[in-house]
Amino acid sequence: MGVTKTEFYTEEQIAFSTIIKALGHPARLAIIDHLLKVNSCICNDLVNEIQLAQPTISQHLKELKNVGLIKGNIEGASICYCIDEKVIAKVQNYFNRFVEVLNSKKSNCC
Repeated sequence: MGVTKTEFYTEEQIAFSTIIKALGHPARLAIIDHLLKVNSCICNDLVNEIQLAQPTISQHLKELKNVGLIKGNIEGASICYCIDEKVIAKVQNYFNRFVEVLNSKKSNCC
């Protein structure tokens, strides 16, 4: 997105489009699903679970961490990743607004 074009959007719209873009890859969704299942894990656990190369997993983790969906804590020589519940709650609230508006309209548009 061009720098001059962002002036037409709210900060919230820009932030959520970045998060949604990060979730637009199936490997990243698989990582999120795995983290939800096990609560926290180390990159090597993901390599075994998702069957992608370690550098590929690391790149996906980086993208998820950059948008705040996950966070990592250093444990020895490894980083233990988990879901950032505050960011997930913001995403949930954002999409709940969609549902509320759609439910309140109940129109037969289209």
